[in-house]
Amino acid sequence: MKFGFWAPVFGGWLRNVPDEGMEASWEYMSRLVRRSEKIGYDLTLIAELNLNDIKGVSEPAMDAWSTAAALAAVTERIELMVAVRPNFHQPALFAKQAANIDQIARGRLALNVVSSWWRDEAQQYGLAFDEHDDRYGRTREWLQVVDGLWSQPVFNHRGPRYVLTDAICAPKPVARPRPMIYAGGESEAAKSMIAECCDAYVMHGDEPAVIAEKIADMRARRERIGKPPMRYGMAAYAIVRDSAAEAQREVERITTLNPDAPGFANFDQWLSGTQLERELKRHEYSVSNRGLRPKLIGTPEYIRERVAEFENAGLDLLLLQLSPQAEEMERFAAQVIGNWRE
Repeated sequence: MKFGFWAPVFGGWLRNVPDEGMEASWEYMSRLVRRSEKIGYDLTLIAELNLNDIKGVSEPAMDAWSTAAALAAVTERIELMVAVRPNFHQPALFAKQAANIDQIARGRLALNVVSSWWRDEAQQYGLAFDEHDDRYGRTREWLQVVDGLWSQPVFNHRGPRYVLTDAICAPKPVARPRPMIYAGGESEAAKSMIAECCDAYVMHGDEPAVIAEKIADMRARRERIGKPPMRYGMAAYAIVRDSAAEAQREVERITTLNPDAPGFANFDQWLSGTQLERELKRHEYSVSNRGLRPKLIGTPEYIRERVAEFENAGLDLLLLQLSPQAEEMERFAAQVIGNWRE
């Protein structure tokens, strides 16, 4: 199992807790990520939204790609998994930018391709917003362009959305055959695109049995089209405490529903614009990405057992959210990761 974490580009992960003591700033981010690779974390996911989905749209949200470039220069080992939304990036220019960041990182860049869900944000920024299945059509073509520029000396493309003539992208990324491409989604359009075009499948948090079913489905899709095995990751919110009762008190603190919280309206819009396999309970808005469903909540011994269940289900990567992040990442590393790898 590899252990990753969400970089706190929004200044936290809890919609019901206004101040988590982890500001959206370069100083906090750089200190956190540099420390993470010293205490055993393998990867950080840098989310991309121009508006703050967690704390409210008027609050700061760090830019993903300039942050990634800066982190590439000040870190040595950690994989930088950076979210990218195709409708926000012209693919040829993006391929050039990302290849350069991978050069700075010496092959540690990875993409998390996200087919955008937030209509209001796109409209505020004057950008195209595709309806559900059209998002994945755009993503598929966008990836064809990026991959072609990364793999071919001179690349030509003529499609419904993008046209390139004798395009050159040099230098290429260091990573071979290309930087790892992660993506997530639960609709048929999403899973078909991911199986055909990506290298890794990332999922919202859930029980081990549910994750095992999703992995089995994606493995079968890959086998049918003759593609090699994928990597599988899952989001999860972790609470490590000395007793189960203490951990449960923390759950109660962070999930007390506040419909007046700034992020609630954004959550409601996202819920209406997605096609989910299972009902997403409205009270779960307090922690994003269904982070409480994996139940990584309790004593270190219990959480290590739970991680083993997910590994047995076929999971390769945990993408953790914690709060306050610096303190809780230290605790998780010392009490879970350290013992896991002994």
